[in-house]
Amino acid sequence: MGYLGRDVEVVDLDPQQCLVISCDSCGAIGQKEFDRVTVTWSITGRLTARVALMEVLAAGAVPKAITVAISNEPNPTGEETLKGVKEELAAAGLTLPMAVSTEKNIPTLQTGLGISVIGTALKSQLRVGTLMTGDQIVCFGLPKVGPEISDPEDSEIVHTGHLRSLLEVQGIHDIIPVGSRGIRAEALQLASAAGCRLIIEPSCTLDLDKSAGPSTCLLVSASPQTDLERLSESFKPLFINKVGDIL
Repeated sequence: MGYLGRDVEVVDLDPQQCLVISCDSCGAIGQKEFDRVTVTWSITGRLTARVALMEVLAAGAVPKAITVAISNEPNPTGEETLKGVKEELAAAGLTLPMAVSTEKNIPTLQTGLGISVIGTALKSQLRVGTLMTGDQIVCFGLPKVGPEISDPEDSEIVHTGHLRSLLEVQGIHDIIPVGSRGIRAEALQLASAAGCRLIIEPSCTLDLDKSAGPSTCLLVSASPQTDLERLSESFKPLFINKVGDIL
């Protein structure tokens, strides 16, 4: 599963266009009795929606619709979760058709959520498998997970605005939202899909094996000519770290 090792599926519509589909799930994070991490349901909805949105955007597609499957009662869990989803869409500058389902038959004791985003792209504009030999692998943001994340506006984690800015930077190739597998696994998969090798930067101080939870950081492949110092300045206060080189 996963198109070229990415957390999206790509389906041909015709010789020129394709669908790009992503999804993210979240469990035991909310305000119910048996939840393991306590945050508001609006934060749960917002960050889960962010993951699915960023996967589609990073692939070079335009989001067209979103589905929200809430494994809990319509109110208060459903309403508060949807509030967060709508807040994230607004922050991303998007208004999307939304299909919603909640659990109306069985009382629940733990929060459960699944979100999918469907987008479209011209095949010529897909940003998957564009990495090149000699590219630098750079991480934007810090990996955070669970109770480390209580603020969707945390300046140390990436937002959809960061990703959209990166899409406009000349010399940027693949962009990957990092998830539970961590930075190292995502970087190795990126290199392997292109038939290349990853050489880890010895001076990198990031925890490369830590889960990045709801995609709190992005991996980027950038041409050797990309001025990382200048990029770092333009994305402040977000942390930017070189992870390695592609050979």
